[in-house]
Amino acid sequence: MTSAPLKRFYQKLPVWIVEDHHEVVCPIYRAIASRHLPLQNIQMVHLDSHPDLLVPVNMPADTVFDKEKLFSELSIENWIMPMVYAGHVSGVAWLHPYWSQQIREGEHKMTVGRDSSTTTIRLTSTDNYFLSDGLYVGEDQLESSKPLRLNVVRVNPVKPSHITGQSTEKDTEGCFAKRPRTERSKDGETSHTQSHSATTDPLQPAGGSSSNGMLDGDDGEGSTSYVVERITSFLDENDPYILDIDMDFFSCKNPFKELYTEEEYSLLKELYNFREPGLNADKEELDECVDRRIHQLEDLEGAFADLLEDDGEETVKHWASKPGMSSLSQLVSIMKAKNPSPDYEMVHQAGLTCDSVELPHHISSDEEIDRLILAVQRFLDALPPPTLVTISRSSLDEYCPAKQVDSIQSKVLAILGDLYGELDLHKDYETNNIDTKDGPKI
Repeated sequence: MTSAPLKRFYQKLPVWIVEDHHEVVCPIYRAIASRHLPLQNIQMVHLDSHPDLLVPVNMPADTVFDKEKLFSELSIENWIMPMVYAGHVSGVAWLHPYWSQQIREGEHKMTVGRDSSTTTIRLTSTDNYFLSDGLYVGEDQLESSKPLRLNVVRVNPVKPSHITGQSTEKDTEGCFAKRPRTERSKDGETSHTQSHSATTDPLQPAGGSSSNGMLDGDDGEGSTSYVVERITSFLDENDPYILDIDMDFFSCKNPFKELYTEEEYSLLKELYNFREPGLNADKEELDECVDRRIHQLEDLEGAFADLLEDDGEETVKHWASKPGMSSLSQLVSIMKAKNPSPDYEMVHQAGLTCDSVELPHHISSDEEIDRLILAVQRFLDALPPPTLVTISRSSLDEYCPAKQVDSIQSKVLAILGDLYGELDLHKDYETNNIDTKDGPKI
């Protein structure tokens, strides 16, 4: 009988920093290959203003078993689900700031598998986030399916009155009584020690009262105790997990808002509007909804592809005559008045973000960034240490404001150092010049 390979431990916590978010899949796969992460049932705590939970729509599902080909297919909005279908990731906690509302708050259980009719990756969730991209199918249509447990968890900034004149590190030391500190021996083995009294509830501040200003002031949605309770409900103390942080969690732009006027954006919303199914829709209604949406998106993609070749009156008239596309004429007219040769491919990418919920757009003040940083440090302080940390800057595509990204990165690294000691830091973005595909992040 062959024994299972022994799990390996890092001597220092590795932190990989990339530019485009899907590039974190490379260090994750290396950690799996080196047995620092298990082959299956990895958990991920994912801090981001965007869920990144779509799939490459036309990619054959079995591409996930060809690593190099997979990497070439991934984009910033669709890098997690292929790892779920491959069997590596089985649980994701998407931690979002209050300005991001793309998926309903709470726990979502779904199945991810290969669609027997198209051989692409599809899933069983009926949330509008997935329906609007045409990703839903019934479970009986899936092959080689894998379960996914998704927790959508709001994170609020710490209230200003709770950070005045206080040290961030001392705050967290007083907040969580049971957080196991990680000690790493010379050979890389890890052990946990209790940093505080073992008799204190980790979700309560020291002394059993919130009057010392250590917590957010309540235990409602988005508070520190709420976040910790939600994460620990699916993350066991000994579970290996990835801590994944996008810098746009702290401050976020919708870059398309700077490219198009309000009038143009309004017309895009008309063209790409997603007609939601009823609240208690049955499978037949859901199938009809997805089929309708797929045909709508195919028509829009075809229209803008044709306009790239010829945006003359006949082409515009042909596509504008189709159901739901009458506003195309006005949109093209407005755009050509500004620029005789509009970038129709980019227009289509912008339109894909205009279904039922717009891309989040919230440029935070320095003070709000600091309050979010402290909130993150507080709930991380109550959790076991991660196996691996991945960080995305998201600044070249401007989802995180370029003027703020370096400051945010420094603050994030500072709290990781405070919590986990010396880091094994890899600034991959400084040397990685590989061309990447920029898709809509929805």
